[in-house]
Amino acid sequence: MVNQGGSRKAALICGSVAYDTILVFPDRFKAHILPDKLHILNVSFMVPEMRREFGGCAANIAYGMKLLGDEGLSMATAGLDFEPYRQRMQSQGINVDYIKVVDGSFTAQAFITTDLDDNQINAFHPGAMQYAHLNKVADAIGRAGPQVALGVVAPDGRQAMIEHAAQFKAANIPFIFDPGQGMPMFGGEDLARFIEQATWVTLNDYEWELLQQKTGLTAADIVAQVEALIVTRGAAGSVIHTKERTITVPAVKARAVVDPTGCGDAYRAGLIHGLLQGLDWETTGRTASLMGAMKIESRGPQNHEFTRAEFDRRYQDNFG
Repeated sequence: MVNQGGSRKAALICGSVAYDTILVFPDRFKAHILPDKLHILNVSFMVPEMRREFGGCAANIAYGMKLLGDEGLSMATAGLDFEPYRQRMQSQGINVDYIKVVDGSFTAQAFITTDLDDNQINAFHPGAMQYAHLNKVADAIGRAGPQVALGVVAPDGRQAMIEHAAQFKAANIPFIFDPGQGMPMFGGEDLARFIEQATWVTLNDYEWELLQQKTGLTAADIVAQVEALIVTRGAAGSVIHTKERTITVPAVKARAVVDPTGCGDAYRAGLIHGLLQGLDWETTGRTASLMGAMKIESRGPQNHEFTRAEFDRRYQDNFG
């Protein structure tokens, strides 16, 4: 783990910033799609309910870290429409120094239409995320401000993820490899190389199964190369594999299940908190688990709020 010293320490989070536009269709898609006409599909849904959320894994993680009193430096690319997002992050005291605006591009954004059966039709525009490799880890090293104590390679442009992992390794900065939704972009050899370079690997249970299929690696194979493999399992909690042992972390029961969007990023904010503070794996896993539960109680990935005293009280109530 990363031991806390006298200087301010931060995590450099290489990933995305994005807008999520959520549209609600007050009916069922199946009532308006003719199965025998899918080859000439032409549909339009009236969506009177719409909301826009601030998202993207780098910004989501930095938001969660801020709630815990840590500093996350988002390294990402954004487009010409980024200014409202920038102002929001700055108003919350979140660093935006390493978010590069790419001329002629939009910020990455997802358009999600949901019906009454919770079916979804999604469209994702990567926009400026395709240029994330223009950012260099070295840009954040040695500058005035907090010391980069650890890094994160989260879902981003393919070339950016490859280059940022190599840059962290070359700079001797320990980093978390978190492939997430970027997993389909990589084959087995790519993933094996990421694991060789990383200090920690974290995935959800579906991504873990996929990684095993693509690489042929077992948990023992991976922890022989990294300090820990962390696998989240939703309502079943999470499992932390280390060289010495396997730790089962219970899920925290949420007060209300409102929206799971961003729960994985909230969990990772708790994970990074434990690493930055040098906490043991049990405490780190439980902190991450509670972060996920507190996020699921709010709609959107960056609308949950709490004071550190409130967080500590809920930790005590759940874990003693």
